[in-house]
Amino acid sequence: MPSTSMHPVPKPSPDLTSRAYWNGTIKMSLSKLFILRVLCDRPMHGYDIARTVEQTTNGCCSPSEGTIYPVLRDFEENGLVTHETDVVSGRERKVYTLTDKGREALRVAVDAWIEITDALVAADKVVPRTTTPGSACCG
Repeated sequence: MPSTSMHPVPKPSPDLTSRAYWNGTIKMSLSKLFILRVLCDRPMHGYDIARTVEQTTNGCCSPSEGTIYPVLRDFEENGLVTHETDVVSGRERKVYTLTDKGREALRVAVDAWIEITDALVAADKVVPRTTTPGSACCG
């Protein structure tokens, strides 16, 4: 009997020179920080978290429910948030609350972000930012 081996279809490589790639990567990471940030204000359910993150960031970060719930599950597994289940209009909703460990994680994340931002600002003095989309910054 002939051997048939299935070869996975290669995944296309992302365009690492694309602004969309970097915007998506940065926003994905910042969404985690902003989820912690908005939960610092008050307990919320997933939809409110997404809406509040979007409002807080003036639309810069607008995480979808598909993004929020895996992050919240990870945060809960690591003790950063807890949840209680409320029933509203016959539907169950998980309401997430930031723990003390979550507040500490937020402080660490903000400190790390400030450090990274300072490094980027310093790098801008060495390799000035371009204002023309798609132009080369290094020559």
